[in-house]
Amino acid sequence: MAGSAGETDDEDEAPTGLRKIIHVDMDAFFASVEQRDYPDLRGKPVAVGGAGGRGVVAAASYEARTFGVRSAMPSVTAARLCPNLVFVKPRFDAYREVSQQIRAIFHRHTPHVEPLSLDEAYLDVTHDLQGIGSATRIAQGIRAAIQAETGLTASAGVSYNKFLAKLASDQNKPDGLCVIRPGEGAQFVAGLPVRRFHGVGPRGAEKMARLGIETGADLAAKDIAFLRQHFGSFAEYLYRAARGIDLRPVKANRVAKSIGGERTFNADQSDAEELRDTLERIIAIVWDRVLAAQAKGLTGGRTVVLKLKYTDFQIATRSRSQTQPVTDRQTFARLARELLEAELPLAQPIRLMGLTLANLANAAGKGPPEPPRDEAQLSLL
Repeated sequence: MAGSAGETDDEDEAPTGLRKIIHVDMDAFFASVEQRDYPDLRGKPVAVGGAGGRGVVAAASYEARTFGVRSAMPSVTAARLCPNLVFVKPRFDAYREVSQQIRAIFHRHTPHVEPLSLDEAYLDVTHDLQGIGSATRIAQGIRAAIQAETGLTASAGVSYNKFLAKLASDQNKPDGLCVIRPGEGAQFVAGLPVRRFHGVGPRGAEKMARLGIETGADLAAKDIAFLRQHFGSFAEYLYRAARGIDLRPVKANRVAKSIGGERTFNADQSDAEELRDTLERIIAIVWDRVLAAQAKGLTGGRTVVLKLKYTDFQIATRSRSQTQPVTDRQTFARLARELLEAELPLAQPIRLMGLTLANLANAAGKGPPEPPRDEAQLSLL
């Protein structure tokens, strides 16, 4: 079985050619930063996010999680589950500062760092800069350095591919380490519920349960024809995942596909003028992000996307594409306004509006590094 924290006899005997991958995931990152900076919050159930009727939990401390509070949960639900829950407004400048400290620690060991968000990243340490040689010892050193330099804890997973490393990092949370060695991947995956697989959401898990698939072993028992019949293009991923196979490399410069922002309304909204005013505010915020990306060589995206989430939680997206990149705010704003006007009057009120500039590119044919996922999703709370 996979090793746990404290074990050092790791993947060093791995067959030639296998990579050494670490996935590092900070423990309740936003909430932990708040508890570190404000000692009176320590030991208390804390939720980072808006406390209003339409607020959403961005992160929950482990004290809050014992009550069932989770990220992306409506704040009213979280408050009902945990009456003593303390809500704290997000401080993204503070989170970014700590994230930069953590990434500096990563880069002491390898240039091959693929950030997924402010609080997690993949590292390929097959050829580490310090010549340590052992991915397990590197992971232990990184976790120790993070705690010493930031006062926060991190969990890490070590394995020979990204899929397994990410599963491993979640295995012994919080403040844990798990190692999945060569030859152990399929066995490790076999005992997991399919809901642990990246990309399998609640509805997907329900569908699988109806087909008699509840664990990795159940999934591995299905042939590719069966999976294609029921899951279409997702079948190949599921087939490989059930066997612990993942050939994706760690990408040090992830390409951004889009830059966007969202606004959740305090109350259901259908008034045309209020919607127009909100759209203008979102245009301003998103375009500021686009300008920041332009400073890194972005020439503009070609598609503007409007997102509307209705009161029944159904999501509608409308888009308009250009043959040339959108490089000025005037064009971006015009396309956004045209998309909204085409939807007015709304068929029913909405609870959320979002705007995105997609299909990004730059002069070299590549996009800029992807903005931290948490910031992109939550900075409009």
